[in-house]
Amino acid sequence: MIIRFSALGDVAMINPVVRMAAEQNPEMEFTVLSQQRMEDLFGGMPKNVIFHGVDLKKEPLRKIVAGLGRFDLVADLHDVWRSRYIRIAMKLKGARVRTIRKGRLARFGLIHHIRTQALKHMTVRYAEVLQRLGLTISDIKKAVHKETGEGVGIAPFAAHKGKIYPLERMEKVVRLLSKSGERVVLFGGGEKEQEILVTWAKKYKGVESVAGKYRLAEEMEIMRGLRVMVSMDSANMHLASLVGTRVVSIWGATHPKAGFLGFGQSEGDCVQRDLKCRPCSIYGNKKCHFGDYRCMDIAPEKVKLRVER
Repeated sequence: MIIRFSALGDVAMINPVVRMAAEQNPEMEFTVLSQQRMEDLFGGMPKNVIFHGVDLKKEPLRKIVAGLGRFDLVADLHDVWRSRYIRIAMKLKGARVRTIRKGRLARFGLIHHIRTQALKHMTVRYAEVLQRLGLTISDIKKAVHKETGEGVGIAPFAAHKGKIYPLERMEKVVRLLSKSGERVVLFGGGEKEQEILVTWAKKYKGVESVAGKYRLAEEMEIMRGLRVMVSMDSANMHLASLVGTRVVSIWGATHPKAGFLGFGQSEGDCVQRDLKCRPCSIYGNKKCHFGDYRCMDIAPEKVKLRVER
């Protein structure tokens, strides 16, 4: 059993690890335990992969554990109190358990500028947990990006302000791409975000918003058909990565060196400023030391140019 409940981007990053583990260990059966809403992330998996979805808001942990049965091996890729409860219960039933090593000390060193070298990618950390359980898993960095596709996807939102490119600048990116004749598809989340994207779609030629119109699997299929995706350090970067679409990602308070770059993506496709204060956060959830988020002072023309390249 492989446990990872949230967030969307983090659960998406376990997809290639689960797939490779299942393909390279065909004699084993893998159960992915996550929130029910994550099920679309695991479509098209090998036959020896089962998705077990739960509703953490409605189902007590005791009931979840009772419905799981027994496992030989348990990989906790989350290490939060819910996953700890479940892994301990599984251990009492006889399972061998291993937990993710998040590298908190290395992360501290990175955001306090004591460390300069890149941290392990999260997919590597996930794979290491399975390897410590005795599974064969290799070629974790291997990824193939398709060479075809039409249009540019833009996902301008993220969970925290430190990861969001200013909306007035992103709107200019949309306007510049529209003027150049590009087909632009906008992706978003909540109702307020959807309203902004609908406004942009009405203002500019060749721009369409799909936010809130489709389920997750359908949005991923739309991403699959694009030539390139423009995204923040957010879930949409990881979703596009899963379907093989190249991503131009914009980074502010966070940094691709922290290990959260989209699977198979290149740091050469990241748009970011080289500032001494970066990164100031692993997740982008801290206020700017200067109050102006200067890390996001990036010209829209630079984003457009990276898309064209």
